[in-house]
Amino acid sequence: MALQGTLKDFGIAEILQLIGQQAKSGVLHLENGDDEIHIAIAEGNVVRAESAGRKTRERLGAMMVRAELITREELEYALDVQKRTLRRVGDILAELSFVSKEDLREMTALQTTETIYRLFAWKSGTYAFEAGDVEWDRETVTPLRAESVLMEGFRRVDEWPMIRRRIPSTAVTFQRLKPLEPERPERAAARAPRADDVDAAFDAFGGDEPEEKKGDFATLGAKERRVHALATAGRTVEKIVDLSRLGEFETCKALANLVNLGYLEAVVPASRAAAAVGAYAHDWHARIKAGAARVLATVAIAAALAGIAYWVDQKGLAWGEPHDGTTLRDNAAQRFLARYQIERLRGALEVYRLERGEYPDRLGDLVDAGLASPRDLRYPWAAEYYYRRAPAGRPVLLPPVE
Repeated sequence: MALQGTLKDFGIAEILQLIGQQAKSGVLHLENGDDEIHIAIAEGNVVRAESAGRKTRERLGAMMVRAELITREELEYALDVQKRTLRRVGDILAELSFVSKEDLREMTALQTTETIYRLFAWKSGTYAFEAGDVEWDRETVTPLRAESVLMEGFRRVDEWPMIRRRIPSTAVTFQRLKPLEPERPERAAARAPRADDVDAAFDAFGGDEPEEKKGDFATLGAKERRVHALATAGRTVEKIVDLSRLGEFETCKALANLVNLGYLEAVVPASRAAAAVGAYAHDWHARIKAGAARVLATVAIAAALAGIAYWVDQKGLAWGEPHDGTTLRDNAAQRFLARYQIERLRGALEVYRLERGEYPDRLGDLVDAGLASPRDLRYPWAAEYYYRRAPAGRPVLLPPVE
């Protein structure tokens, strides 16, 4: 059976969960306006992500030039060879010894992850999964488990707002306030990659790493050390992102951590700061009114959704139970109710974390703690919600595959 539909009915997280759990192979095609992304999946693992409308700066060769791994002249020579041979530019660069195999693997993984995580910002679009065998280069590609992609995607969505408050623009530069302490040998040893870890490359772009010091939400680790070395006077966030080879999210998070811990001070361009102050002084009344209107609208919508969900629950419609001769078996209605129920469960998870200092190992622990009933763990589905506790950050909570 073909897997296709719209992202409003079946989100990217649910799609990747289904494909990953069933260890399917094929290509997932996603469209949103003029943007098209094609994700190659082998046995449930992401091995490649390509954007049909990829801008020039997002192409592998351009990324390597900005990272100062190759020169513009070397890229142009490789592109000329590509026109004659129709081979991938990355393979040509490695064959010509312009880049090492390790650098090619790192940049290919970065390009893939940066493409995939754009999808978590999509609010609409269509998808279609084309099952079949997928060819991929095992020498330059490390497969990413769909489960890992989901956890990382949710982590980025959660943390971006905090990061943006500290790093408001890619034009921001930094002033060093103090040097980093020397890294302890045991920390470096703990970060050494394991040869049998299928997600070793993925961990470098958002996985967990040993902590050295904590701030509000900050830790001092390998990414912070790499970024601190690049944060020289006058160098913008955009350039640091290019040189770090960590991607925009990880680089900005490391910069925010360093600012939070007092190692760096963000310097906003004078023109931008003056414009922001002037705009704020001019329309602060409008901002307050708009903010109040949004709050009232949000409260009204939340109340309406809660009322509808309560009514449906009382009528027994969500379970397809007969009530005055009425039966509802529409899967769309179940998905609607599931969104409301997931928010209730997430609230229970946060209460559990506040009371006990950590998230539960399983959803059943919420029942044991008196924060949920057994029916809450599956309503309005027959199967229980998918839950997995992440090593750090919020856990993964998704509807079951029906």
